[in-house]
Amino acid sequence: MPGARITLFDTTLRDGAQTEGVDFSIADKMAIARELDRLGIDYVEGGWPGANPTDDRVFAEPPRLAQARFTAFGMTRRPGRSAANDPGLAALLQADCQAICLVGKTWDFHVDQALGIERRENLSLIADSIAAAVAAKGEALFDAEHFFDGYKANPDYALDCLLAAREAGARWIVLCDTNGGTLPHEIGRIVAEVARHIPGDRLGIHTHNDTENAVANSLAAVQAGARMVQGTLNGLGERCGNANLVALIPTLTLKLGYETGVDRNRLRLLTEISRALDERLNRTANRHAAYVGHSAFAHKGGLHVSAVEKNPAFYEHTDPALVGNRRAIVISDQAGRSNVLARLRDMGVDAEPDDPRVADLVTLIKQRDFEGYAYDTAHASFELLVHRKLGKAPDYFDLLRFSVTDERRFNAVGTLVTESEATVKVRVGDMVHHEVADGNGPVNAIDKALRKALERHYPALNDTWLIDYRVRILHANDASGAMPRVMIESTNSAGACWTTIGVSTNIIDASFDALGDSFTYRLFRDGVAAKHP
Repeated sequence: MPGARITLFDTTLRDGAQTEGVDFSIADKMAIARELDRLGIDYVEGGWPGANPTDDRVFAEPPRLAQARFTAFGMTRRPGRSAANDPGLAALLQADCQAICLVGKTWDFHVDQALGIERRENLSLIADSIAAAVAAKGEALFDAEHFFDGYKANPDYALDCLLAAREAGARWIVLCDTNGGTLPHEIGRIVAEVARHIPGDRLGIHTHNDTENAVANSLAAVQAGARMVQGTLNGLGERCGNANLVALIPTLTLKLGYETGVDRNRLRLLTEISRALDERLNRTANRHAAYVGHSAFAHKGGLHVSAVEKNPAFYEHTDPALVGNRRAIVISDQAGRSNVLARLRDMGVDAEPDDPRVADLVTLIKQRDFEGYAYDTAHASFELLVHRKLGKAPDYFDLLRFSVTDERRFNAVGTLVTESEATVKVRVGDMVHHEVADGNGPVNAIDKALRKALERHYPALNDTWLIDYRVRILHANDASGAMPRVMIESTNSAGACWTTIGVSTNIIDASFDALGDSFTYRLFRDGVAAKHP
């Protein structure tokens, strides 16, 4: 029902921590929790007190949140122990939090085989644990583990588990598609059937992405009556991940008209917070992520770009600014005059459509693309290409020659080492510098040698450094004679980032071109004057 309020429950700090290669520190958890609160999330699940030292520390001194309810996660009491005499449950009850989310069995197969107890006893585990959590914190949620599998096998028993939690005082009953194998039409049907027994404003959905349906399943549950959605930022989670809140939130609000704690002003933070999480995890953001990816609103074909500029609504499903993103006009071999003009406007360059230099640029770009250059991602090199063509980019230095040597040998203590040494001869104004440097690999050695020659003339380069170096092999069928394309990402202390490109049959030569563009772009964008003879 459009206009209804959907409660958002984030499990990034627990489910997301199960992602392969992700290991949250205490500082990470604190920072991410605050970002989720700033976004407008209703519940932030901080982890599992008693499970590990990190979560123990987090719940001993939790982040102070303005809106979100900081929530602890754990399991129902163990068989053979009372709620008052279960160490795992005690850690939850003692945690500094506003709510407790308890997971329990709802599939009779698991009760019979995993727990090995009578099914009626499992109902007592659920009821006792929920009642204890409500008494301790005032609010408890019940996560019905493998609910959809359990419901399909034995709907009466699965419902009995939910009703036991409800009668014990659970505020939310959350239906979990724990193995991610249920499909949207099944989710919709089952949630609608459950809603005849438990009001929708007490029903939640928790889905996993093993069939790439976690977002679709969450939406199906909402449309069937569920009013809480659980998920993670960027879809983090074990195996294939969890429902991606970054995609769900704008879809619920912009497409379906539901209300959430993320109002229109906070929705503009979505791209920033999504990318900030990737940065914190030292992961490359998914360029093609819905709503927030760098390519989410990118346009490549020339005719397409012309039409987009006249009426964006025809080609974009929503205004990118609503989620804090922006339109990107991609430059490639498919680029036409419209693409180039659009990019020139973004750069602040005035050019008339019939300017012959624009036609020359289109031809040059297509030729460069054929040679292996990819200006859709190397925006800094593209800007330099344009300004060089227009005669506005100065020559800050001239490379006269360079050489690189690599030596692989055993050192004096018998350890195998590889050493790189670069020599560069560079003219800056009327001065010629001949510099030598060693480094951790040939690119680092060239970087150091070039800096020796340039930084005395251009101090701004002291505040410029390489943060990413990527190589892609073009024409791979040529084996060792294939052509490498080098992409370098650079940054400065102000946090600005820019990407440059080099292409050559020689990987060192390609690397030098990309590195030289990086230095030149930094100086050009800062308005530094070139040294002249």
